[in-house]
Amino acid sequence: MGFFESLKNGLTKTKNQFIGQVDSIFRAFGKIDEDMLEELEEILICADVGYETTEEIITQMREKMKEERISDPEAAKAALKQILRNMLGDARPLSLQKTPLVILVIGVNGVGKTTSIAKMANLFRQDGKKVLLAAADTFRAAAIDQLDIWANRIGVDLIKQAEGSDPAAVVFDAVNAAKSRKSDVLIVDTAGRLHNKKNLMDELAKINRVIERELPDTAKETFLVLDATTGQNAINQAVEFKNAAQITGLILTKLDGTAKGGIIFSIKKMLDIPVRFVGVGEKQEDLQPFDPDSFIDALFA
Repeated sequence: MGFFESLKNGLTKTKNQFIGQVDSIFRAFGKIDEDMLEELEEILICADVGYETTEEIITQMREKMKEERISDPEAAKAALKQILRNMLGDARPLSLQKTPLVILVIGVNGVGKTTSIAKMANLFRQDGKKVLLAAADTFRAAAIDQLDIWANRIGVDLIKQAEGSDPAAVVFDAVNAAKSRKSDVLIVDTAGRLHNKKNLMDELAKINRVIERELPDTAKETFLVLDATTGQNAINQAVEFKNAAQITGLILTKLDGTAKGGIIFSIKKMLDIPVRFVGVGEKQEDLQPFDPDSFIDALFA
């Protein structure tokens, strides 16, 4: 099954909850009016699009209806689809012009951080890239062991030290290994201890200093992993992490497990951080680079 089909299937819960109800109200109302917009507003909020984002969508819908004299339900649905697509912005592909590309991955326990790292590594490996992993979440032995299992499973190397080691020391070893082995991508698992933000900030700052000293000209990304099933709590996490780190992209996991996939619009509106990868299942191939066009097409399919 191609990724578009996986995405379409993965978004089934959101599609049924969101687009299914949109279709129902468009059919129920003989004309496109304020009453219909109020119903649409409620559906968007229930799909976790968020209040502010919903208000913007409804405002744009109202303007489009007036400017384009929309009265037909199908035309209204097409207008909604275009508004949602525009909200997501353009795709942001990763650049491998300077190697190794270093990707720091952060996120609280339970969001799918380790499996996302493994799946991302597998994507790069399938694309013919040489990938190296670094187990710099040394706070938990389980995190190191889990990443080790995944590295063996997908056939990539892992740099690790004992539990409790200095994460920056692990990154130092990994950076030098990436240079000597001519790796294309280095993916670093880091701790996500939000209960002590200062420790997290200090740890990430130290890791970044090591990377900048050892690889001054390389491209670097910091990805935050969020669990889509946690809804607005995911946004709260993102706000906290954004205050602690310079996040360049989001990995949104477990979209297949929620009827509230509208969170993706709220995230873009509230945080203006691009979604770089989405996960719609447990299999390795169920994490893919985020493509706004495919996402909207799958949602409305």
